[in-house]
Amino acid sequence: MIENCDDGVLNGVVLQRVITRSAVLCCAAMKLLRRLRRLFGPDPNRFLRDVRGVVHVGANIGQERDLYRRYDLNVLWVEPIPDVFATLKANLVGFTQQRAIEALVTDRDGASYEFHVANNRGESSSILALKDHKDVWPNVEFTSTITLRSVTLATLLVREGAAASDYDALVMDTQGSELTVLRGAEPVLSQFKFIKTEVPDFEAYEGCAQLKDIDRFLTERGFTEVSRHPFAQHPGGGRYYDVVYRRVS
Repeated sequence: MIENCDDGVLNGVVLQRVITRSAVLCCAAMKLLRRLRRLFGPDPNRFLRDVRGVVHVGANIGQERDLYRRYDLNVLWVEPIPDVFATLKANLVGFTQQRAIEALVTDRDGASYEFHVANNRGESSSILALKDHKDVWPNVEFTSTITLRSVTLATLLVREGAAASDYDALVMDTQGSELTVLRGAEPVLSQFKFIKTEVPDFEAYEGCAQLKDIDRFLTERGFTEVSRHPFAQHPGGGRYYDVVYRRVS
């Protein structure tokens, strides 16, 4: 019975109950906060409500396939790494509106590139060398290099018969070469209502496109920024962003 318990034991039991109760309340509060953020917070994918389809360059294994299916979108995935492409193809089984193309997209047709494959399932792979990216993700490194031939997005879309009426949004995640992709897409840029890109405001990869470069290029071609969402912080103050642009002219 409690009256026979040592005060220290009793106090310990009470403290443990308080800690447990606090942890439960904290967990509930965090779940509520996440729910509120989903409902009322900024959504970098809001633009998907206003498009018919997406060309996603830098597909990796198609992590956004369920997101795109929720919006009932046509999707053309583009991924250059053979092993990763095989996984992407397997992941798209049953996604009838989505198809994958194995290609390296740059601003040149038929050019040869040394493509560096990263150890995080290929997610940080690039035609560029790592630079300040290592300060943000120190465990990421290149483990192999393969030689690939490139194609411009303009050529690829014609070759694949991808009609502008089916794909009116461009999503890029090519680890520093986004501006190169855009330069090769100039003949077809006008078909896109929205362009979403992952981009840093520091030199994550050697000579990579930075936010100011992407912004200048797209602004000069009739696009305006509609949202910017940071998702990673460099110790020196720089950030990685998901940025969405809308065509206004």
